[in-house]
Amino acid sequence: MALIDRILGRTIKRGELTVIHADGSRRTFGAPDPDLAPVTIHMGKGVAAAIARDPSLGAAESFMNGGLTFEQGDILGLLSIVSRNTRWEEGRPVLEPGPLQRAILGVSHRIGRVNQRRRSKRNVAHHYDLSDRLYDLFLDADRQYSCAYWTDPETETLERAQIDKKAHIVAKLAIAPGMRVLDIGCGWGGMALYIHRKTGADVTGITLSEEQLKVARRRAAEAGVADHVRFELIDYRDIAGPFDRIVSVGMFEHVGTPQYRTFFAKCRELLTPEGVMLIHTIGRAGRPGVTDAFTAKYIFPGGYIPALSEIAQGYEGMRMFMTDLEVLRLHYAYTLKQWYDRCVAAKDAIVDLYDERFYRMWIFYLAGSYVSFAEGGMVNYQLQFSRSRTGLPITRDYMAEAERALGAGNDAAAVPTPSQRESA
Repeated sequence: MALIDRILGRTIKRGELTVIHADGSRRTFGAPDPDLAPVTIHMGKGVAAAIARDPSLGAAESFMNGGLTFEQGDILGLLSIVSRNTRWEEGRPVLEPGPLQRAILGVSHRIGRVNQRRRSKRNVAHHYDLSDRLYDLFLDADRQYSCAYWTDPETETLERAQIDKKAHIVAKLAIAPGMRVLDIGCGWGGMALYIHRKTGADVTGITLSEEQLKVARRRAAEAGVADHVRFELIDYRDIAGPFDRIVSVGMFEHVGTPQYRTFFAKCRELLTPEGVMLIHTIGRAGRPGVTDAFTAKYIFPGGYIPALSEIAQGYEGMRMFMTDLEVLRLHYAYTLKQWYDRCVAAKDAIVDLYDERFYRMWIFYLAGSYVSFAEGGMVNYQLQFSRSRTGLPITRDYMAEAERALGAGNDAAAVPTPSQRESA
């Protein structure tokens, strides 16, 4: 019996997975499950050995190169069956690389997470300087490339959920007109433009992506707000303050654990004495780990998903109050499923932009990310900090009130701050 058959035999109990080997032999693992569509895969020569050595990278590269194909189902179906059988909360054994691959991955992780300045810009460019057209094919119209906030995933659209995400975050920041806000890792400018439109604050967005910068500046100019919403190509370590508020969405994953204390120290320095900061980041529900080989090689070189304990080590001793912590569990799974479906529907356009191999790489990335939130140990954290113990209300009621106001009015409406509501 092939090694891969023994591994799958031990692992697959829920869902039906059939494997056709290069020699034509066929094995079926697991049992039918109403929640999991059956999948039949064909493994070309060398694929079984590659997957046995390193399941994630081996499966990804085999799929990308055409050695792993489907007679029934698709890559999302395959990864769904595997992840359902290795759920994080059940403590089931996860398909892991062999000892040599784990050692290599550990060394690569320690080198890659340093994330020095020149490397940071190169790492960002690797992912975010791809064609604008690619992102237009699967993101919402505002190009929010981060976890949306879903109140009703059965009926809600991606566009609505991304608007709700911005409202959810801005409500926590208690921004007043005239405040200065810093958006670290501003993407294509959507959050910064939303903040100004909804609160009247002046916003500075910073990025290391030249392509994102061009789009963000163009959007501010087209909206006629370039005097109030500015975008700069600059490392967060080099920006000068002060700012009343700092927001960072989907950027902390690229900071690198050795730089966490540098990041928090810089943010504290940039904030006014009454300043408030919110970080929205992917996080590990469990202990620290390493970035898998596929993601590090093809998707986010230098990126790392932190455990909450690692984030805490970054801000401990900085004399800032952590004033709120929220854990979003399935929200990113719902978001990624929307992105995956849109990419599959846009296959021809993506292949025209790049090629078939890139398309397979991209949908493997989205499918793998989806199952890591749907079944694995990935979540999203929203952490709020304040330099002042009295700078925010002592209960969370103001957040819900502001969130309702942001969602109820038109885009020009300003949201009352806690002090304005108290004086009314």
